Amino acid sequence: MTKLKALALITMLSATAATGQAATQKGLPSETDINAGLLTVAVADKIRRACGDISARFFTARSYVSSLKEMATERGYSDAEIDAYINDDVEKARMREKRNEYFKARGASNLDPASLCTLGRAEIQKQSQIGLLLRAK
Repeated sequence: MTKLKALALITMLSATAATGQAATQKGLPSETDINAGLLTVAVADKIRRACGDISARFFTARSYVSSLKEMATERGYSDAEIDAYINDDVEKARMREKRNEYFKARGASNLDPASLCTLGRAEIQKQSQIGLLLRAK
C-alpha cells in the first residue's frame, strides 16, 4: 500500500461517520473509546497535512487504526457497519468540528498552520497518543 493510500485510509477513518440504521441506534456513535481514538487520528492527520516539518508515522498510525477497527469488530460490529460509520458526510463534519474544538482548546487553529506545528511539536515531545502518530522531520 502506498503512503498516499495509507494516508487516505487514515483520513477516512479519522473523519468517522454513521448512516441510516447506525445513526438511529446507539451503535458506534456511542463507543466513546473508539471515537476518542478516531479523534486522535483526525488531529494527527490535520497536523501532519498542515505542517511541513512534521510527518506521520504511517506504520504506527495504520496499526493504531487497525486496533480501533479490531475493537469495533470484537464488540460485534460488522465490516459493513464500520464502513458505513466512516463514510457518512454528516459524521465527517461532526468529527472535523470536534477536531477543531480540540485545537481551539489548546490555543491552535485549523486555519493557522504555524499554530498546528507548535501543537504538533508539543504532542511529539510529551509523547501523547497524537504525538506517537507523528514525527518531526
